[in-house]
Amino acid sequence: MSPFRGSTPFTETWKHFRVDRGDGVATVTLDRPEKLNALTIEALADLRDLLQELPHRGDTRALVIRGEGRSFCSGGDLTETLGACLSMSLEDLLDFTRMTGHVLKAFRECPVPIIAAVHGTAMGGGAVLALASDFRVVARSAAFGFVFTKIGLSGADMGTAYLLPRLVGLGRATKLLMLGETIDAAEADRYGLVSELVDDDQLDEAATALALRLASGPWFALAQTKALLTQEQDMSLSSSVELEAMTQALLMRSDDYAQFHAAYKAKSLRGRKAS
Repeated sequence: MSPFRGSTPFTETWKHFRVDRGDGVATVTLDRPEKLNALTIEALADLRDLLQELPHRGDTRALVIRGEGRSFCSGGDLTETLGACLSMSLEDLLDFTRMTGHVLKAFRECPVPIIAAVHGTAMGGGAVLALASDFRVVARSAAFGFVFTKIGLSGADMGTAYLLPRLVGLGRATKLLMLGETIDAAEADRYGLVSELVDDDQLDEAATALALRLASGPWFALAQTKALLTQEQDMSLSSSVELEAMTQALLMRSDDYAQFHAAYKAKSLRGRKAS
């Protein structure tokens, strides 16, 4: 976590979703169950800002994003978000669409590991939030749909045409983004979109267990692994090998590596004495 702070205070209350913290894990709960947690413009902006703030806090080593009620997230609110676009100027529309893309960018650039706990539906922008996360723990009853073309918009939205093919392959990404078809959890698992498929009643437990495992792990090593997974997608092999070499040399000077080596030496010594 960065120790360098200016005069801007941390945000303790977020207006457009709930944030709970404990044991190094922050849990974001999309809390509009009556609208299947549809996203407003303000909620998207809050997500962007939250993810930019997290690396500067000392209390968050993993993040879980989940939805209240029957659904993870049904996408953009058709009235408050998509409907509002009809009255925007072109300049405002471009500011809005850039902002939504910055949400996905913030997911990928935030060094904190992010877990999406998906149940019910993950549609449109909701599917994008799951896609942008590092892990997707998915209930068997869940369904995904990148449904942008269904409403007359490009299936390539918020950075999906960059990220989805890298996760599921170009052919499957083409089908999902162009046809806008909804797929169930089992098919999403076959596509490679699912990190862990669980029974519905085990979703919260599985997501929490993974978050605690990450939060108790070597923070610097995990953050650097996430950063390289994102950055190396646009690099040549030579550049990737060099970046990984420099990163590994840096981590070999870290406290986590020193502690591991000390523990290994102590265990080996005990083993020799016992024999």
